[in-house]
Amino acid sequence: MNAVIYIHGKGGSATESVHYIPLFPDCEVIGLDYQTFSPWDTGKEIYDAVKELQSKYDDIIVIANSIGAFFCMNAGIDNMIQKAYFISPVVDMEKLNGYELTGEWLRYVKSHPVKWSVPTYILYGSKDDLVSLDTISDFAKTHNVPLTVMEGGEHWFHTEEQMAFLDNWIKNEMKREI
Repeated sequence: MNAVIYIHGKGGSATESVHYIPLFPDCEVIGLDYQTFSPWDTGKEIYDAVKELQSKYDDIIVIANSIGAFFCMNAGIDNMIQKAYFISPVVDMEKLNGYELTGEWLRYVKSHPVKWSVPTYILYGSKDDLVSLDTISDFAKTHNVPLTVMEGGEHWFHTEEQMAFLDNWIKNEMKREI
């Protein structure tokens, strides 16, 4: 059996993982309820959770939202997961709109550039006010990752229309793999 681990963004919750159960009926879908909020601490939480899942499941898939994707990419889990679906991912902390990193966060980001080698799919909303299309596009090109842009989509996919688009996006990406 395979597992899907869902990693929420800031202000999100592990309970959001129930949305993905119908999309992955042959997998156990698990929401990670991380307790910290820094790339060094949350990355360790993600690493430990994935390491534990690795002993129980054949394959592990990650679904991550926003900063949850950034935490994943800093968790050192590349060799433990088979693929990832990133929704509105934060791919470069230094290029967030309206945020200026300082102190420990800035030092961490500068000394730990994102290294990511997992087959990944990205969904991005054209009205994302946190991450620019240029930043997402650069990441997608650099990492050879397919990028889907929802016209009118926001950083937080939450409306009925946006969630339907997200569901269809996952279904289409799964079909493309076959």
